[in-house]
Amino acid sequence: MVVAVSASKRIIAADIFSLILFGFVVGGSVELLMGLTIPQSLQSRLLSIPVNLVIARPYGVFRDWVLDKGNAEKAGQFHRTLLDILAFIVFQMPVYMAILATTGADIETILASAVGQIGAMVFMARPYGLWMQFCRNRFVPEFRFA
Repeated sequence: MVVAVSASKRIIAADIFSLILFGFVVGGSVELLMGLTIPQSLQSRLLSIPVNLVIARPYGVFRDWVLDKGNAEKAGQFHRTLLDILAFIVFQMPVYMAILATTGADIETILASAVGQIGAMVFMARPYGLWMQFCRNRFVPEFRFA
């Protein structure tokens, strides 16, 4: 029996898959480079899965909206990169700050960490945007954007 899955459900699955895998690989690599042990990084990455499950699709929708408003389809790669950076920072920074707040960090620590995180987000934004699009194109071949 073949079960047809709608394109919208496949896009949701692609967004979730892309964020969980990207977070696992990139986040884990950064954590290991920063001195976490493999078990600590694995625990951190496993704990990030529920957060990524919740935010993956809303981020995908938000990114699509930013790219649409920024005329990404008619723009060059530099413009698309800037739009990806804008979308990533505007969406992910409040999430990052909320996560820090739930750990009990004070406002000064949260703000200092957020400022430091901006640099990493600038470098992760476009690779993640391209990875998400790659996943979407595999899950939903007729879906094209960015």
